[in-house]
Amino acid sequence: MPKIHPFLWFDSQAEEAANLYVSIFPNSRVLTTMRNPAGAPGPLGAVMTVDFELDGLRVTALNGGPHFTFTEAVSMVIDCKDQAEVDHYWDALIESGGQPSQCGWLTDRFGLSWQVTPKQIFETIGGPDAKGRERAMAAMMQMQKLDIATLQAAYAG
Repeated sequence: MPKIHPFLWFDSQAEEAANLYVSIFPNSRVLTTMRNPAGAPGPLGAVMTVDFELDGLRVTALNGGPHFTFTEAVSMVIDCKDQAEVDHYWDALIESGGQPSQCGWLTDRFGLSWQVTPKQIFETIGGPDAKGRERAMAAMMQMQKLDIATLQAAYAG
């Protein structure tokens, strides 16, 4: 069992977020839901924490109130094998109020930032051809959702 896992602070949407995330990612499930006991902050019996797995990664979500919010300084990276995966994850996380950003980044409706990244990004912006890298980087800087074919075409010149 890994010793480190993400712990996400939500206002009051921990259970809703966990259910959305496990519905999007394969090999995912809610593990446990802990409810507020007497004397805890928040209403008695309300969801306090939800432990869940995202494709085998344990995550804990807390309903901690409005004191803290997510920023783009921390994001979840999704390594995608092809454009179909990029499209699937991007569309599912944008749905119902998410906001696109730049270069494959988005913020879901709960305010959590995600990077939806195809493996081909490293063959283009990180490829051996310096001019190709520049063209691919320029193309990526114009994108919200990453388009593998456009990145590859830019790299190829």
